[in-house]
Amino acid sequence: MSLWAEFLTNNGRPIHKWKHYFPAYESHFGRYVNRPMKFLEIGVGLGGSLQMWKRYFGPHAMIVGIDLNPACAAFQEDQIAVRIGNQADPDFLNTVVNEFGTFDAVLDDGSHMMEDIAASFAFFYPRIAQDGIYMVEDLHTAYWENFGGGLRRAGTFIEFCKDMIDELNGDWRGPEDPPTEFTRTTQSMHFYDSIVAFERGRTLPKDAPMIPLPEQ
Repeated sequence: MSLWAEFLTNNGRPIHKWKHYFPAYESHFGRYVNRPMKFLEIGVGLGGSLQMWKRYFGPHAMIVGIDLNPACAAFQEDQIAVRIGNQADPDFLNTVVNEFGTFDAVLDDGSHMMEDIAASFAFFYPRIAQDGIYMVEDLHTAYWENFGGGLRRAGTFIEFCKDMIDELNGDWRGPEDPPTEFTRTTQSMHFYDSIVAFERGRTLPKDAPMIPLPEQ
């Protein structure tokens, strides 16, 4: 069943999702269906999305949610673990990684505060699987002042992502700006309305062969 169908037929805990997110979800997360994987959702809410991901990914998935609200601990069930803490606290995040190991995919649907989004990304992105996916949603908040946002405002996650495009293309910046670890471990960045997805993976040598070679 598609993720959209899982959402429409939900009869478990409430799920609150923007409809236009689902194509991005399926495009990036569909590869994990019915495979052993670990999925982290930052922000548990009413618990329904954890159940949706469990149904979608299938019986081999481990779903972990983190949230500040202690009441969210009640949403644990088979294949679903919930841990209570601050998404910007590296000590707490370390306990999560030490307990569950490497995550294949991370979805940040947490506080939506710019500093929290940045802190979670800085911690988790280098620690997810080498071919993992990191997705941040609800980034319309990057344009709202009450979340630390604003159009072209320094420090928003959208402005950070614009800078990371330059790091993605780090091989071409010249010797004064050499490639970074992000350059070497990131295959692509994908931008959608209110969503950015990062896909990690082994990058190939920057060669451009001509086949067949022209006749001399």
